[in-house]
Amino acid sequence: MNSTQEQATWLIAGAGGMLGQDVRAALARAGQRHVALDRAALDLTEPAAVLRALEEHRPAVVVNCAAWTAVDDAETHEAEALRVNGDAPAHLAAACAATGAVLLHVSTDYVFAGDADKPYAEDAPTAPRSAYGRTKLAGETAVLGIDRGYVVRTAWLYGAGGPNFVRTMIRLAGVKDTLDVVDDQRGQPTWSADLAGLLVELGRGALAGTAPAGVYHGTSAGETTWFGFTREIFRLLGTDPDRVRPTTSEAFVRPAPRPAYSVLGHERFADAGIEPLRDWRTALTEAFPAILRAHEAQELQGLQGLQDKENPA
Repeated sequence: MNSTQEQATWLIAGAGGMLGQDVRAALARAGQRHVALDRAALDLTEPAAVLRALEEHRPAVVVNCAAWTAVDDAETHEAEALRVNGDAPAHLAAACAATGAVLLHVSTDYVFAGDADKPYAEDAPTAPRSAYGRTKLAGETAVLGIDRGYVVRTAWLYGAGGPNFVRTMIRLAGVKDTLDVVDDQRGQPTWSADLAGLLVELGRGALAGTAPAGVYHGTSAGETTWFGFTREIFRLLGTDPDRVRPTTSEAFVRPAPRPAYSVLGHERFADAGIEPLRDWRTALTEAFPAILRAHEAQELQGLQGLQDKENPA
């Protein structure tokens, strides 16, 4: 990173979420100046507030980690989800275009139909099958409408800083003898800290002019099913993976259809001279201790809260 890039300010929108926390940590490790704004500090659905924030902080790069991620709720609240996933990125895009900032916007595999038999390329046709996917595609369209707009699609994201599949499976491993998990949906478990580092590299490439604007795919290498993912979680817990039993999507019908195939290709990162993310198993092994500590801290906090209720002062 050259001195000009070191002096540049980055702005993280949605900094309070799991990915936002990891982007903040990645920028801090890199010694990069940054401003972290959570939902309370910046309402992305208000265009005037967004423009004021960018005019005040004058960031060279904006990373949008904010999103409506309640996939099933979006089916009955599509208008509300669109305000966050579609309108808010449009406001950020307009403000970035007005101030000259690079915009890195995080999107999702749900913009695809999920019926492919080989990894989706960055330019593969989109065909969302859910309200969530439609609202995220609207955000992509807005971001790609500006000259310095970057869309980074990810999937199966997990980390220590928020609720996610890994933490849920750790909790269930402690209360269930066996667990039935879907084995007919394929994807790429992706550690939020790895994605955060990739976003920092992409922002640097954008500032240096070596990474063209457009769509990139930020998922781990390799692929598995939710069943295979859970078995690996159980193995890392030191418990018997055979406690996890395979089942089909028909056993867990949800309001929003889940993609059967969420494997993404990573050619554009390689073309930009940026190393794509490592294998998902390697990343999960490194991530697991911090995730387990976060789970244990939450369990302890809940126990202390229960004790306080039973023994009031």
